Amino acid sequence: MKERAIALIAGLPDPGQALNRLREYLQGLILASLHDCEAFRSLAFVGGTALRVLYGLPRFSEDLDFSLENQKDYEGKEWMGKIKRDLTLAGFLPEVRWNEVKTMHVGWVRLRGILHETGLSVHPEQKLGIKLEIDTRPPLGAHCERRIVTHYRTFLLRHYDMPSLLAGKLHAIISRRYTKGRDWYDLFWYRSRRPPAEPNLKLLQNALDQTQGRGKLNARRWRELVRARISDLDFQTILAEVRPFLERPGDSAILTEENLVTLLEDH
Repeated sequence: MKERAIALIAGLPDPGQALNRLREYLQGLILASLHDCEAFRSLAFVGGTALRVLYGLPRFSEDLDFSLENQKDYEGKEWMGKIKRDLTLAGFLPEVRWNEVKTMHVGWVRLRGILHETGLSVHPEQKLGIKLEIDTRPPLGAHCERRIVTHYRTFLLRHYDMPSLLAGKLHAIISRRYTKGRDWYDLFWYRSRRPPAEPNLKLLQNALDQTQGRGKLNARRWRELVRARISDLDFQTILAEVRPFLERPGDSAILTEENLVTLLEDH
């Protein structure tokens, strides 16, 4: 499988795009490993990578995000061990770390040597890292679905539906203390769909209550809350942050303040 990873990016002229493809291939192997150990009895796949794998979001993502839906069969540390064994058998040199001190459990998979072998680094020991985050106290109200996915490997995923994924994205945009260009590109993508995606308001309200205080913000006023954030944005910074992750970097030109505000209108 390592040979396939190397072949996958051979000849790609843009090192950034080659790195994106390599990381995405490894994400697929990790998701397949989680499927094999029946982790999706407990987890739901969420976040930007879920949006790409399930719905074809035309941007790459760095992390794998999950929501813990069932405490009974949760074995995060054991799953990380399984991921390490599977990647080793596939020919990689993985190191794994696991931290469950906080509510957000975090796993790191770091692969030594693959960047050098693929020509993406001159340093033989440089590592490629992929982070896994599991929210062990997610807000209530999400709707989950199951789908068989082919993403370099074929596996079954439990995941949030699109309205619930959008609720998570809106919560991040409204609550995040810093600007993340990928959040705004994703929102633009959601609202560019026909018909435009609408959020799971119950989930969004519960998420806002959890982080901002009960009743402080009204999820039904999400458009107003998002517009208030837009007024403070530096779109040049947003574009610079998101462009390296786009399948077609030129698509960033359409992400403007005017276009985003228009897409937020209630049709």
